[in-house]
Amino acid sequence: MRATYLRGLAHLTIWLGVALCHGRVASQELPARLAPPVDASTLHHKVLCGYQGWFRCPGDGAEQGWRHWCRDARRISPQNLTIEMWPDMSEYTDEEKFAAPGFTYPDGSASQLFSSTHPRTVQRHFEWMQESGIDSVMLQRFLVEMGHPAHERVLANVRASAANTGRAYAICYDLSGQRPERIVESLTRDWKRLVDEQHVTQDKQYLHHNSKPVLFVWGFYSDRFDAAIAHELIDFLKSDEKYGVTLIGGCPWSWRQERHPEWAKVYRRFDVISPWNVGNVTKIDGQKQASTGFWKDDLKVAQQCGMEYLPVIYPGFGWTNLKGPSSATATIPRLKGEFFWKQFVAAKQLNLTMAYVAMFDEVDEGTAIFKVSNSPPTQANFLTLEGMPTDWYLRLTAAGAKLLRGELESTTEIPIQP
Repeated sequence: MRATYLRGLAHLTIWLGVALCHGRVASQELPARLAPPVDASTLHHKVLCGYQGWFRCPGDGAEQGWRHWCRDARRISPQNLTIEMWPDMSEYTDEEKFAAPGFTYPDGSASQLFSSTHPRTVQRHFEWMQESGIDSVMLQRFLVEMGHPAHERVLANVRASAANTGRAYAICYDLSGQRPERIVESLTRDWKRLVDEQHVTQDKQYLHHNSKPVLFVWGFYSDRFDAAIAHELIDFLKSDEKYGVTLIGGCPWSWRQERHPEWAKVYRRFDVISPWNVGNVTKIDGQKQASTGFWKDDLKVAQQCGMEYLPVIYPGFGWTNLKGPSSATATIPRLKGEFFWKQFVAAKQLNLTMAYVAMFDEVDEGTAIFKVSNSPPTQANFLTLEGMPTDWYLRLTAAGAKLLRGELESTTEIPIQP
């Protein structure tokens, strides 16, 4: 089975190389349900989903082992897990399933996981988006992993799948972990290569806004590197005649309270500001709810600075397996979608026309909206969807997009049925 997969991957890689050199991906190469393509010319009326694409399995050809499933790339076990949710593998084909030794489902059958390097798996995820009505993704691209072949393979998978399903996409660089002195050089070098050699911005489904390609850069935090580095990066991305973009800046939710004068300037220089809100909660009637009350002032200041505002919306949170039992108090229950939906309503009340959902496939921190299992393996503790259907959060995300587009009446009640 693995040999068959690797041969197929080799053929797909050759096909993608030819297609991407010409700045296009032939949509007939992979099957997909027909649907009108998303208008990729604007961010307005879009809900953008972060797509990590960082999962690996032994035997997937990436030679990275059990990456992002557990702490030990060589061996997965209940003791070294880093994921909070187990993906629902029932729809994946046999060639997409990688056996997870030592894990069994409640009925005693062997458990499996997927690899983001498999083209059919990424295609499947995009088909789920297409079926439910999700518009777009922001593919996470990590500076500390630049140059690894698996990183390029995931990008190729996303480009092909976006072309096949008519979903829009854009690149999101994550600055986390990169040495400060290398941030500007490594990001600008990679972006130039993607524009000049891969021609990503020429893809029909690559997101644009205000006639420029969209680029999300996440990780503008004042305690991570000097403000001069941030200014240098912003200068290039906003002003360069050839490589300039509509820049979305990902920063702390407390950006308006920044006391460092130069960092305060940084946070007012983006084209679109997107303060990270995951984990920011307040208790209402004893239940954790996302803190959205400060969005009104965020929006006001952003508009005064000539920026647009992209709020971060998330379905819940948990990282007990990642951080240990002492972090259980950080868990944020999903409340069967109520937690998620209230954030869309808050965005609608401010007449916002776009939002960023964190995240499509982030099972590490329990924020995934894609299909996860309500009957995960019994050898460890996992969060579930509280008995809701596996496509529940895909459908809720699509309903949120309709709400922001004015296609649904604004109501605090979830407007769809399980």
